[in-house]
Amino acid sequence: MKLSFRWYGESDPVTLGAIRQIPGVTGIVSALYDVAPGEAWTADAVVSLRQRVESAGLALTCIESIPVPEGIKLGTDDRERLADAWCRSAEAVGAAGVPVVCYNFMPVFDWTRTDLSRPLPDGSEALAYVEGELAEVEAALASGGLPGWMDAHSPDDLRRLFAAYAEVDHEAMWDHLGWFLERAVPAAESAGVRLAIHPDDPPWPLFGLPRVVTSAAAFDRVCDLVDRPANGVTFCTGSLGSDPAQVAGLPADAARLAGRGRLHFAHLRNVRQLGAPGGPGRDFTETAHDDGDVDLGAVVGALARAGFDGPLRPDHGRQIWTERDNPSVRPGYGLFDRALGATYLNGLWTAHTSDP
Repeated sequence: MKLSFRWYGESDPVTLGAIRQIPGVTGIVSALYDVAPGEAWTADAVVSLRQRVESAGLALTCIESIPVPEGIKLGTDDRERLADAWCRSAEAVGAAGVPVVCYNFMPVFDWTRTDLSRPLPDGSEALAYVEGELAEVEAALASGGLPGWMDAHSPDDLRRLFAAYAEVDHEAMWDHLGWFLERAVPAAESAGVRLAIHPDDPPWPLFGLPRVVTSAAAFDRVCDLVDRPANGVTFCTGSLGSDPAQVAGLPADAARLAGRGRLHFAHLRNVRQLGAPGGPGRDFTETAHDDGDVDLGAVVGALARAGFDGPLRPDHGRQIWTERDNPSVRPGYGLFDRALGATYLNGLWTAHTSDP
């Protein structure tokens, strides 16, 4: 296992120097954040990123992510051009010596929360999703007053995209994903890169959009679309664990996918359901890594027994200590709680891999 930490580049207030001080962390997960979706990356740019990471005494273990343009997901007339650019980007990653690319196939939004700073009982704050509050987000979409996390698209772009996706049902979305993988997997494989699709977050329908990568069973379907070792998954316990029906099965799912050789990247974080037992299970908050519904010890044990040797990162953290109410801190991506999560995960891994 290569314990890694996400870094958003030179503008990230969490510096490589700070990450280097976290016990056990040897890897960085990052991307070329200045390249627009649909534009091809160059090997020189990825090499420059890798060398910057290495200058801090760390290794670039994974690219997260190369965005998949909406035209590919929608199956528009320009998808061949867009797919060619994406494949050239994956080839550039391979040429730079980076082994894994994480990506997602979520339409329009790559994650959704209704609260970026929900207070927790211990005084910290965390990302949260409450189904009943989604109506406020839908009203914002209608009025053009978008929440901050939606600022990647203008109101006019969102209306256009929603109208286009109204013509795409779930099976059409699966067809478009298969079409993409038929091109992306051979390109990645020839470049020595493993692809790791991230599940939809949260793993259920939103805004009437066709979301399809919503379970471990969907992961198996993704792998079967192009049955090659390079075609794999990002196992995100927080995304899948947001659905109470999936929580108990996460260790077995991790073991199966890792045993199949398709679990190429792991995001490990925890969540807790907020709704009443037996309810729809659509309300949750993120929590400290050791304090939620997901048994991360069992998941880490399953990965260790399967011989998982890919990048693993602590994913989101709470806002704690001086990072609370600090506008420079990216919600979910401060230093302190992710560092605590990394050391916790490192301890779990050590416990499962050390000789008795």
